[in-house]
Order: sequence, then structure tokens, then C-alpha cells
Amino acid sequence: MTPAVSVVIPCLDDAGPLEACLDSLVGQLDPPFEVIVVDNGCTDDSAEVARRFGARIVHEPVRGIPAAAAAGYDTATGDVIARCDADSVLPPDWTRRLAAAFALEPDLDALTGHGTFYALPRPAAVVLSQLYLGAYRLAAGAALGHRPLFGSNMALRRSCWLEIRDQVHRSDPELHDDLCLSFHIGPLRRVRFDRALDVGISPRAIASWPNLVRRFRRALHTLSVHWAQQPPAQRWQSRLSVGRRSPGWRRPGRRIQIADGRGRS
Repeated sequence: MTPAVSVVIPCLDDAGPLEACLDSLVGQLDPPFEVIVVDNGCTDDSAEVARRFGARIVHEPVRGIPAAAAAGYDTATGDVIARCDADSVLPPDWTRRLAAAFALEPDLDALTGHGTFYALPRPAAVVLSQLYLGAYRLAAGAALGHRPLFGSNMALRRSCWLEIRDQVHRSDPELHDDLCLSFHIGPLRRVRFDRALDVGISPRAIASWPNLVRRFRRALHTLSVHWAQQPPAQRWQSRLSVGRRSPGWRRPGRRIQIADGRGRS
């Protein structure tokens, strides 16, 4: 059975990019079950844009992407919760690929993909995207003990979110919400990276030195908060020790308790 896909989009004063994002969702080969735009205190026309496209609007007064994203996940009712940014541009087969992956892989807890910078010359966009996101996947993967989620292009089962929703950090706006979520999904659940799942992403992250510094500072802050609970060595030990037990350790339904929540074993 094909799962219903809810799409969550945190938004703060991004009316122009949001319109392009929602337009790309209208063009999906398989329309999403619902689109939820989380108004994080917008003072522009973002809410009006969302209404015009038929999106459901959720108001989250606590500023910051962690609070806004979590509020959207809480509200979602689909079997799978997808997440993108207000400035993401999604290919026509995005929701179809997500739904198919979760339908075909019952033990899949979360899926993430790649992003390519738009509004840049094609060769430069590809190279810079690979360098930026490749470094993120490598560094975050080493810290997590498993593949990290990329907030502009990710999805997880709603059942997984319900298990960890009380563990994620919602009130700290200086955290990277996708990295925080990755920590609480834990090394024992199954997270897969699909390189073919590629979306257009804004180059704002690399547009200026202050933007890059801000992102790296938030990454270090996110790591320090979570490493206090479970350092990388402990996470890797948890995953590797379970992996050595038997070939069937990933079977759905068997779970093991670890420091930051329950993981799939």
C-alpha cells in the first residue's frame, strides 16, 4: 500500500521562494497528501502565498527552525512526514520517490537525499553542492554513527517521529534541527541516503562568509549539546555491538534501548 506523504515547510518571511517551492509541489506526479506551512512569525505575505496554494498553515510563536519544524511534524497526519525548506525547489517525482521507498522498505525509518544549488552556473553549482553537502555528510556521519538527515530533502515515518518527538530540542534556535533530529533517531534505526533524490536548494548558505560562519557555529553548538548525552564513540559502539550479534538484527519490531531513545534492531 502506498503511504500518504505529508510535506512540512518551516517558513519565516520567505514569500517569494515559498511560492516557487509550493508551485513545484503542485507539479508533483503524485500530489502529497497534505502540505503544511509553519508560519514562524512571518511579517510578509508568506501566509497568503500558502493559502493561495491550498496549504495548511500552522502558527508557531517560538522562533527558530527547531520549533517550527517540530510543530509541523506534530500536526502532520500522513504515514510519512517529508521536510523541505521554503526555498527548496522539488523535482516532479519527489513525493513519488519518497512514497515508493517507504512502501518497498518496511524497515526504513528515514530517507534523505542530495541538493544542488540553483541560480548558479551549472558546473559551479554541481561542484559547490558536492563539496558543501559531502563535507556535511562525512563530518555529521562520523559524529552520529549513521547517515545524517538533510533538512532541505528528507522524510521519516510518522511512527518514528511519535517515538522521538519528546526528545528533540525545540526551544533552542541555534541548533540545526535536521542534525538534532538525526541524533535522536539514533544509530540503531535505519536511515538511507538516496543520491538520486536531488532537490534544488538556495545558495544562501554559501552566499557570504557570515552565513557560513553562522552555520558552522550552529553545527558545533548542536554537536556539543548532543555529545554531552552520548559521545560518538558510545554511539558507534552501540551500533557495531548490535550489528555483530546476528544477520537478522535489523528485523522490524525488535528494538533496543539506547541513551537518546529507542532504536531499530
